[in-house]
Amino acid sequence: MSMHPPNHAHVDDEMFKVEVNLDDISGEILGYVMDLLIDAGANDVYYTPIYMKKNRPAILLQLLCSKSKLDRMKAILFTETTTLGIRYYPLTVHRMERTFRTVSTKWGNITVKEGVLEGEVIKTSPEYEECKKIAEVHQVPLQNVYEEVWKQLAKG
Repeated sequence: MSMHPPNHAHVDDEMFKVEVNLDDISGEILGYVMDLLIDAGANDVYYTPIYMKKNRPAILLQLLCSKSKLDRMKAILFTETTTLGIRYYPLTVHRMERTFRTVSTKWGNITVKEGVLEGEVIKTSPEYEECKKIAEVHQVPLQNVYEEVWKQLAKG
């Protein structure tokens, strides 16, 4: 299990962006590789459809990881994908301060993450997994759970 970054505002300057272009790999393998990379400590992994030379459709795999995880990420990419080359470069990430609060809804409590900039909350996001569980348990649309959270937040 990877460690979460601290909740106070900070700058990570030992991060790396890693990229590979993949034009001959199945969707099943891509899903498997994403799981491996996340389990190995990647902070983020995502795919973007691209076109390569000769107009070949392909996938751009990008990930963000700490410097200490870079060698493990490269090993996974070389052994589990079709790539023969990997691009990577240092990257600085500025993370906002985060606070958490609990919002009571008619179905139960939900944790809300708040992004704080210069002492002011400027972003709010209900925790997806908690909202999903409530939607499943109470057999209500997920959208309704989110709307209930926003309604309770508006009440103050």
